[in-house]
Amino acid sequence: MSFLLFPTSSSVTSVRWHRIVSPGRVPNHWKRHVFFGFSTFKHIHTSVLPTPPKFAALRNPRDNEEATSWLHAFKVASIPRQLVEISFSRSSGPGGQNVNKVETKATVRCSIEAEWIPLWAIDALKKNVRPHYVTSTKSLLISSTVFRSQPQNLQDCLMKLHNLIISTAAASITNSPSIQQKERVRNLQKADDARRRVQKDKRSQLKKGRSSKGWSD
Repeated sequence: MSFLLFPTSSSVTSVRWHRIVSPGRVPNHWKRHVFFGFSTFKHIHTSVLPTPPKFAALRNPRDNEEATSWLHAFKVASIPRQLVEISFSRSSGPGGQNVNKVETKATVRCSIEAEWIPLWAIDALKKNVRPHYVTSTKSLLISSTVFRSQPQNLQDCLMKLHNLIISTAAASITNSPSIQQKERVRNLQKADDARRRVQKDKRSQLKKGRSSKGWSD
């Protein structure tokens, strides 16, 4: 007996699969979800990160628009664990009797030159995110000991890395003003022009008054 593989939901950045094909046709890391030809109905999540535009710097509105589009897609994606190096070690400090005994501390590392990291953010990542940037290996290093389990700390590391890339990449993006913002600027300019005209008219009237007073004398 075999089951068809079909998506239960999809988006630009992720795909969720519901049922699984027969054990002979699936990758090894999926086989644990299949027993005697029947699917366990296990949901498998995969995340495909969007590829950032190949801009070393954002020099014009079009560059910024493409970078903004990438950022929107990246925000709703998640970093797959296959894209980073993962290690676990023993935590230190307070945390109960198992601290220093169980390897629950999670650490992830990735090259700063990874293709999914935007080029325009690399310089800022090197300068502004210490101690996360390791100069000797040209990599980003994130650790977590927040939770008492490896999976939770690993997820926390991936979320921290995700947020770090988002904040650093977004800092270099200059968004074009919206229609409302442009209208507000025009209204402010009109108000400023009107105020200057009023002040100019007042000065002109004052000069005329002084001039007529001098002739009358």
